[in-house]
Amino acid sequence: MALPPVLRDRLRLPVIGSPLFIISNPDLVIAQCKAGIVGSFPALNARPAAMLDEWLHRITEELAAWDRDHPETPAAPFAVNHIVHKTSDRLEHDLEASTKWKAPIVITSLGARDDVNAAVHSYGGVVLHDVINDRFARKAIEKGADGLIPVAAGAGGHAGMLSPFALIQGLREWFDGPIALSGSIAHGRAVLGAQAMGADLAYVGSAFIATQEANADPAYKQMIVDSTGEDIVYTNLFTGIHGNYLRPSIEKSGLDPDNLPTSDASAMNFGSGGNSKAKAWRDIWGCGQGIGAVKEIPTAAEMIARLADEYDQALAELTAKVALTERRLALAAE
Repeated sequence: MALPPVLRDRLRLPVIGSPLFIISNPDLVIAQCKAGIVGSFPALNARPAAMLDEWLHRITEELAAWDRDHPETPAAPFAVNHIVHKTSDRLEHDLEASTKWKAPIVITSLGARDDVNAAVHSYGGVVLHDVINDRFARKAIEKGADGLIPVAAGAGGHAGMLSPFALIQGLREWFDGPIALSGSIAHGRAVLGAQAMGADLAYVGSAFIATQEANADPAYKQMIVDSTGEDIVYTNLFTGIHGNYLRPSIEKSGLDPDNLPTSDASAMNFGSGGNSKAKAWRDIWGCGQGIGAVKEIPTAAEMIARLADEYDQALAELTAKVALTERRLALAAE
């Protein structure tokens, strides 16, 4: 199935900048969209709740102005992320705001609801739902989601345990709609790899934490630059849901990353789950395994330009390899 126009016609690179709790803000989203990828943010980042309307107004108006001034390179669409879980007391308010401003793309997390999907579809928006396994994916599509964001092993924050190869393979056996793969993607080669596996788009988050526009502690950004995939710890201690976090931030909080207790999943809390006094994402910093590709703290536009150059180079190398293989096969057939 072809991608909907909003995800096909206005992207410089097949990438969605994932919504980063606390970190994603209008500055980052606008910069991502102007540079040609989908910029997104969690609705919960706008605090107090009334600020969400201001954010959506600003993003909508600035991107419209960009399109008027740059018709040859229009901005990519933006996305709003809603937590569709029973613990979220802002969903109704936030959904009303994103519907008012007709957010082109809505990303739903931690639950699937047909009424939410219907609200987005009422104005022509597209719903992408993030999942960690096939069961949740089927439920999301049954409830009316247009596409899926499989969150594979190695993704930053709340991540699944399945290899992206296994996860995509299983989904493509029954689903031919839009798929944006999440998990350790911080290099243009990985973006192309996601497409080769069967995804349409790459979902990139952790790399954008270490950009100048991101609302992250400078020490957090530098820790990403200084770390690699081996510095990531997978635990459910901090929110009740398993996720990936930077080892140095856990150690800095006085905890032993190699001997963390297990949290009660029923005590799910997006700020301070488990028995630890350290809070995610204030003290314990989420991050994915792909950060070895992050060597500096650029602007978002510079980050996207790097990804695009790497993607183009990887595509050229792959094309050359395919051509070589075809010549060898042709010679063998003579």
